[in-house]
Amino acid sequence: MVSRDRRIAIVARSVRLVPVLTAVPVALAFTACGGVHGGPGGAGVRDPYFPKAGNGGYDVTHYNLRLDYAPDAHRLTGTATLTARATEALSAFNLDLLGLEVGKVTVGGETARWNRAGQELTVRPREDLDRGETFRVTVAYSGAPETVTDPDGSQEGWLRTTDGALALGEPTGSMAWFPGNHHPSDKAAYDLTVTVPRGLRAVSNGELRGETTARGRTAFRWHTAEPMASYLATLAIGHYDISRSAARKGLPAYTAVDPAEKEASRPVLARLPEVLRWAERRFGPYPFSSTGAIVDRAPDIGYALETQSRPAFPGAPDITFLVHELAHQWYGDSVTPESWRDMWLNEGFATYAEWLWEEDHGGETAQETFDSLYDRGEKTYEDLWSFPPAKPVDAAHISGAPVYQRGAMVLHKVRQAVGDEVFAGILRGWAADRRHGNADTADFTAYVEKRAPGKDFDGIWEDWLYGEGKPERS
Repeated sequence: MVSRDRRIAIVARSVRLVPVLTAVPVALAFTACGGVHGGPGGAGVRDPYFPKAGNGGYDVTHYNLRLDYAPDAHRLTGTATLTARATEALSAFNLDLLGLEVGKVTVGGETARWNRAGQELTVRPREDLDRGETFRVTVAYSGAPETVTDPDGSQEGWLRTTDGALALGEPTGSMAWFPGNHHPSDKAAYDLTVTVPRGLRAVSNGELRGETTARGRTAFRWHTAEPMASYLATLAIGHYDISRSAARKGLPAYTAVDPAEKEASRPVLARLPEVLRWAERRFGPYPFSSTGAIVDRAPDIGYALETQSRPAFPGAPDITFLVHELAHQWYGDSVTPESWRDMWLNEGFATYAEWLWEEDHGGETAQETFDSLYDRGEKTYEDLWSFPPAKPVDAAHISGAPVYQRGAMVLHKVRQAVGDEVFAGILRGWAADRRHGNADTADFTAYVEKRAPGKDFDGIWEDWLYGEGKPERS
């Protein structure tokens, strides 16, 4: 995600808080069968900033979403089938779903009882689930998907555009258009079929497996094989100019650009192969089976997001924003934070990628950028030293300047300590070691210390990563 604090061409947002809805209990009138041997899964995973996000007791491995959207009526009809593994014996489990009316829920093909309370959809299967058991839950739902407004005024969830919609989910907005385990710690593969009025296109993550038109409507089938956190799932519906090419041999690139943004986007998107080649030299092999971009005409959205394999921009990006969002494919999308407290592992790395791009292309060196930030950064970012990158003060600050800019400064301090050669190995090795997985800050600091066993990093961690205020220059 591009930070709102940079205020260059795209202004990004701070954080996302989902409003709590009034509980609306709905249940089917029958009782569960079989003996009771399990307990209810948790209604959240106790994320330090979004404690209700995600759910305990199971791990989703695959989402199969079948959606139909009518833009004029603003009505979404969906069926979501989740394949999951119970991580404990369960008599009930929760899904995150905001708004939208639930019509029916089944588990293993059998009708299940359910009820709603705010963003929680609690499902009680006919028979308890054993620990380690793989199960499928299917939810039929419909209604007008919601736009979620965050405390800083930015928006996510289902965002209507002049000719369709753009669905963005960081950190919790994906629950506005499909039920799931909406926390970055639970990643899964996706299959998404979206039906829209003929003449519109529906663009999502991964590879387009086919499109079929019948009775005035077109269905688009998208497949994402690599694990993806739900906040990185996207869906763009509207009129787009489509470009299919090869970013490099064997790597298809699919870009969708609103016609109004076509000319302004052309020079930057033409450099996509160049940026990817550079990024692979710096960060290692590209982690996904396709790439591309979505450029919509949505100036009111005001931020770009690193949606997996196909970053989304609300208007024509410049080269810096393209570098930032593509760097996230390694750091954030492939290596995903364990919790929202670890956002600096996303944004600090993507911001430092901008520094490296400048350094490698005749601009300021990373050292010069660091020195400028240290000496004059508070003139641009009033909150630069207001909290440490690994300890945002609350949910409203997980996308603040310390997470982006000071997070990048932490990486530069590591580079200073170990030297360029070892640091280059750390960048590539971290992406390879945690490829398609999750990690937290402690995992990263342990990894750095392992790669440079003769160095003392205590001062960097204490002063730059966790310390309050502006550290002393050393």
